[in-house]
This record gives sequence, C-alpha cells and structure tokens, in this order.
Amino acid sequence: MKLYYDSSDVSFPAGTAVTIGAYDGVHIGHRYLISKTIEISKEIGAESVVVTFDRHPAKVVRPESAPLLLSDLGQKLELLEETGVDAVCVIEFDANRAMEGPVEFVEKFLVGKLNVKYVVVGSDFHFGHNRQGNVDLLSALGRSLNFEVFGAPLKTASENQSENVSSTLIRRLVSSGDMDRARQHLGRRFELRGVVVPGDQRGSTELGFPTANVSFSDEMVTPPDGVYAGWVVFPDGSRFNSAISLGTRPTYYPRGGARLLEAFILGFEGDLYQRTLRIVFGKKIRDQERFSTTDELQEKISEDIKLVSSFCESNSL
Repeated sequence: MKLYYDSSDVSFPAGTAVTIGAYDGVHIGHRYLISKTIEISKEIGAESVVVTFDRHPAKVVRPESAPLLLSDLGQKLELLEETGVDAVCVIEFDANRAMEGPVEFVEKFLVGKLNVKYVVVGSDFHFGHNRQGNVDLLSALGRSLNFEVFGAPLKTASENQSENVSSTLIRRLVSSGDMDRARQHLGRRFELRGVVVPGDQRGSTELGFPTANVSFSDEMVTPPDGVYAGWVVFPDGSRFNSAISLGTRPTYYPRGGARLLEAFILGFEGDLYQRTLRIVFGKKIRDQERFSTTDELQEKISEDIKLVSSFCESNSL
C-alpha cells in the first residue's frame, strides 16, 4: 500500500477510484465501501485510493464535542493496509481545510490531484465546509467533471439486525461494555495500544502477579472499568492470554486513583518496559472491587486467572 499526504506530489495517470471518510475503527461498513472501491478500480483500470484524515474532523470543527476514537492514525493505517487498497491519502485536517467548500474540494483535490474517475461513499456521506456537500452534489459534479459516483446503502452487522453499522454506534457499544456486539460491528475485537511504563510494583512485590502497566491515549474510547479476559499481542505478532484490569484500583486508592490499564500476561516472564503492546479485550469477568486484605485480593486474582484461561482457550482472538 502506498501512503501519501495531501501535501505529497502524486501521480495517477490511469486515474483513481476513491472512497472518502474518517474511517475511525475501519469497521465492517468501511470495509464494504473499500472492497467496492477496489472492485470498481479493477473494472475501470484505475488505482484504488482511500482518502482519510490525520485526525477526526470534529477535533477541528467542534472540539468541545469531538468523539473519542476507536483507532488512532497508526492503527487506522494498519487496518487500511489489510484491506488490499492500492493507496491511502491522508488529509492533514486543519482550520483552512475545514473552511474549504465542497466544490473546491472536488475540483482541486479529487479531480486536480487524484485524477478521480469513480467515487464510492455511503449514502449518508457529507463533505466540505459545514457539511454542505452530499451524494447528490457529488453526482452532479461528477457529470460535469467526468467521474461517476456510487452512493452505497448503509450496512447492518447481520441480516437479522436493523441497526446500521457506524463508528458512533460502536463507540457506544464499547463504552457500555457490550464487547460482543462491538466485535460484530468492528469485524474484530476492540483493542487499546500503548507503551509499558513503570507502575507501583505492587503486582510483583506484594501480590505475586506482576502486571504490565500500559499507557494509552485519553483520546481513545474505553470499556467500563473492570477486569477482562483478553489477550496481549506483541509487536512480532506473538500473543498471550491475559487478565486485563482497567480502573482506579479501589483497594489501594478508595477515594479514587489514576485510571490505569494493566495486564497480567499468562505464561510470560521478562522485561516489558518501553515495549508497545496491543491490549485486546475479550469479555468482562467482573467489576472492580475493594478488598479488605491482600490475601483476599490474591484469592480473587487467582479466580480471575482461571476464568481468563477458560475464556481464552474456548474463544479466538
């Protein structure tokens, strides 16, 4: 996959089939649009291109109500590469870009830069300053500028569901802890990524269950606090069953401490500091609890690990 930014010099002499969007999470609805774009690009002898943004446009347009994210830019690009698209063009979205009208965007960027021959978007697609552009306008511009438009119907997670797949819905599912439905709509399990940083060492020195304390961006949506069965995936692709704790550790900080993401990695021994890990959430096994003694907490963690092992052995990542 070729990666460009809107400031890059690009050349598409055979033209492009393009799909456009924030693509937060690259969920199954996004993947449908991308697969359709790839299919059309092959039919017309063009290159398939995903046009997306370096940040969610709402961060610029309405920062006070911008949504938390399902994927950061790095993960989004990895997920887009998995689709088999020929190229991704990342728009550096700033105040100037937010003021750009829909006609200017089409004429200067899609036609002038990408030599677009076909545009694939969802039927609810809007673009340009104040979301003035829509599929009808895009189609009208296509007729005058020599490109075609396909406004795809919105996708549901399955035939027996009526709710359309959307990043907004998936954020709501994750934040409410409905990890199974979030998985259906994402097409994979939800994950957070971060670097292992020093913690308070209680896991190794007091409890006998050393954990990796993983930093994560406060721009990401998160599941509710609790203990989860899941997996930790290393940069080389190796994976381990893991007990994942997200929360404020009420046993030690009854009035509320820093919210931490920790993982006890089953069967792993070694130094993890400064390594980047993927924390993949499977199933919530309990809420956070406050324990009176270290012995009580140790006993509960032992029970948690049995539940984690059982879940991970009978479920796939």
